[in-house]
Amino acid sequence: MVIIMKKNATEKQVDHVIGWIESVGYRAHPSQGVERTIIGIVGDDRGKAQLKATEHLPGVEKVMAILKPYKLASRESRDGDTIIRVGDLEIGGPEFIVMAGPCSIESEAQLLESAYIARKGGAQVLRGGAYKPRTSPYSFQGMEEEGLKILKKAREKTGLPVVTEVMNTTDVDTVEQYADILQIGARNVQNFALLKKVGQARKPVLLKRGMMCTIEELLMAAEYILAAGNDNVILCERGIRTFETATRNTLDISAVPVLKELTHLPVIVDPSHAAGHWQYVKPLARTAIVAGADGLIVEVHPEPAKAISDGAQSLKPEKFYELMEEMRILSEVMKNRIEVRQ
Repeated sequence: MVIIMKKNATEKQVDHVIGWIESVGYRAHPSQGVERTIIGIVGDDRGKAQLKATEHLPGVEKVMAILKPYKLASRESRDGDTIIRVGDLEIGGPEFIVMAGPCSIESEAQLLESAYIARKGGAQVLRGGAYKPRTSPYSFQGMEEEGLKILKKAREKTGLPVVTEVMNTTDVDTVEQYADILQIGARNVQNFALLKKVGQARKPVLLKRGMMCTIEELLMAAEYILAAGNDNVILCERGIRTFETATRNTLDISAVPVLKELTHLPVIVDPSHAAGHWQYVKPLARTAIVAGADGLIVEVHPEPAKAISDGAQSLKPEKFYELMEEMRILSEVMKNRIEVRQ
């Protein structure tokens, strides 16, 4: 359920409603919109009848049931879109955001060079994996905390906020010390203990869709994070597993407009993991921006042929610069088109 407050509801009235919700055993998730406050209610169905009584509290306009299983992630639970703020950066706002960097942190020199390439090209966030989930136990697993320290150094030298994956509940606190955005990878999208743990974190979470995960399952995974108290969730479409073998995964570009209709959370696209081949990254990135995505996360490496992981899908610096120039042009075209429609 959600409680929609009147436009002229006072802060005292909002606090009173929140207190009443919590007094009957539910958790309240207030969202302050431009015109009014919406309060999401989280809990089981046992006291559902009691909640209807909130209709009579001062300042309440109406109480509305949300039929979707993802209560807090649904568009009905919030007035407008969620904008994730990372320092001065806004994800989900009018600007198209690009996160770029190598799949794995391999050395300080490699990451710093990647960071300078990302900044020169105009990326707003640096990506780099310190912990790597690999299919084979014999493959490179990442530099772990040493990699996080290198990531922090790159942020200090370039000024770019950083995003990196966390794979284990025991590592969340450590990763949070170094990263600006915590990434939950495709393999952990239904690791519910990990989702709850990052839900308690103070940093935004980038949640990637699982390779065999439906859109509803992705939103339910986001719901775990939101219900645990972290409102700052970014959804990422990175391709799903189909019968097609020409690409690493199949980019479900239709997920972008569908998610935009169903949820208030920002949506970005990962064309690198979808394609698996660098030559397809640019065309898929174009489709992402035209479909209405809020941004991209792409893999860039100074020397992809020497990359320890995912070299085949990583862009060389010059290809990355070409991509960024196209994104700037397309972003302006899409902005102008939206302004004309309005």
